Amino acid sequence: MPNQTSVQPLSQETAVLVRGIADQFAIEGQYVVGEEVKSGHINSTYLATYELEDGERRRYILQRINEKVFKDPLAVMRNVECVTSHINWKVLRKKRDLGGQTLSLYPHKTGRFYGYGEGGGIWRCYNYFEGCQTYDVVENTRQAYEAGHAFGAFQDLVSDLPPDEIVETIPDFHHTRKRYETLMEAVGRDSCGRVDGVERELEFVRRNEDVVDRLLQLREKGDLPLRITHNDTKINNVLFDMETDEAVCVIDLDTVMPGLSLYDFGDLVRTAINPVAEDERDLAKVEMRAGIFEALVEGYLASAGRVLNEAEVSQMAFSGRLISIELGMRFLTDHLNGDQYFRVHREHQNLDRARTQLRLAEQIANYEEPMSRFALKVARAR
Repeated sequence: MPNQTSVQPLSQETAVLVRGIADQFAIEGQYVVGEEVKSGHINSTYLATYELEDGERRRYILQRINEKVFKDPLAVMRNVECVTSHINWKVLRKKRDLGGQTLSLYPHKTGRFYGYGEGGGIWRCYNYFEGCQTYDVVENTRQAYEAGHAFGAFQDLVSDLPPDEIVETIPDFHHTRKRYETLMEAVGRDSCGRVDGVERELEFVRRNEDVVDRLLQLREKGDLPLRITHNDTKINNVLFDMETDEAVCVIDLDTVMPGLSLYDFGDLVRTAINPVAEDERDLAKVEMRAGIFEALVEGYLASAGRVLNEAEVSQMAFSGRLISIELGMRFLTDHLNGDQYFRVHREHQNLDRARTQLRLAEQIANYEEPMSRFALKVARAR
């Protein structure tokens, strides 16, 4: 089902804070009302409505960056400013289709693109895309194509922006060898006495140890170029037009960092091809939907195909398998450590998440060869 922006009224104290923040930015018109946006799990997000002299009302997104997650919020802001300004510059030079737009930062009255709240905190202001919605689960191949096209358009638009222009805000985010080693360290400690209950999962991970190095080795050989990547390519980070169901814009740019295009595509595959929840307990429901994968490939290559090399295309199917294993290892590590990183709402939720990811990785491995042939066929036909 689609998600539309869900908001709720502010307390009197928060309303005063939000109005004070909003009025720090160069927004035309008079402030009318602020509301809290009830989506996302990291930053505090609000919707501010302003009224122009002619009575037209416009809405803007205000966000406070979560400093517990992002230890250097100013580095995050520099990355976001760099990427959004670059994309907007390119869109102004050449009209792009839907899916090639981006968020726009509104300047603070100091000339910066961020401000400080009363009592601290780094705040920013974005444009708000009216008439858009998001999805949590890919329901059909059209949505998959549009999501692939949107993230491919993002990769295309930043392809000529040097990776050293932005900062690595979360070191080794996709370093799969280090994720494997961290898991084995947690096994060795067994601080919560949970290892005995995960032997089957650990055996699967150990059997696939050679998998974790494949992209790292290709990067070391120079076959895979370092690019600017989004690093959170879930379907719900794409805005869809409510009338046409076309992808309009990729959102949530806080994890933009240098990386491999395959990390982005692999995470998109991981989240899109499986129709069940990430913590599904019935593993029989986990499904690798080949039709959804093919639509993702077609959409992604339609917009990013000109900038990807053959090595990248040849690993598109494998990337979904790798990122599924990576997330499986991360969930399993957190389960063994006592659920310290990922938020849980019930006992063994991280273990259920790990099992779902590892089952998905197993299914992708079974179909990886024909999936790879399909990606190469699409790329060569373009």
